[in-house]
Amino acid sequence: MITGKVMVDSNIILDILEEDSTWFDWSRRQLETLSDTCQLVINPVIYAEVSVGFKQIEEVEAALPHSFFIREPIPWEAAFLAGKCFLRYRKAGGIRKLTLPDFFIGAHALIGGMVLVSRDMRRYQSYFPALSLIAPRKSG
Repeated sequence: MITGKVMVDSNIILDILEEDSTWFDWSRRQLETLSDTCQLVINPVIYAEVSVGFKQIEEVEAALPHSFFIREPIPWEAAFLAGKCFLRYRKAGGIRKLTLPDFFIGAHALIGGMVLVSRDMRRYQSYFPALSLIAPRKSG
């Protein structure tokens, strides 16, 4: 049984919010199980990535309730703005090959002594081999 803090990658949250046909059930089960014994953590990068699908900060707040997710302390309004800037970048023709957010998430989880739940197992294992991961056997 896992206890303590678990960082929840944005792909897990988005699987649930978007009801992803492949990953919804797996991601939902992970959060349900982990929430019984762990503190679920998000950071501003995760907040920003999830915020891209919303028009108002109030919608993001409702999707990521404080009663369910612990937030690391930095200005959340700045994270929301970063998401909006990323959306503008994408609309201007930017490509999704940016991996910097994953490095922030992996490093934060590792330095914070947290387990990370994610579907991006390969990248995290490659760059953060000491990081404890919860991931499906076949990465999405």
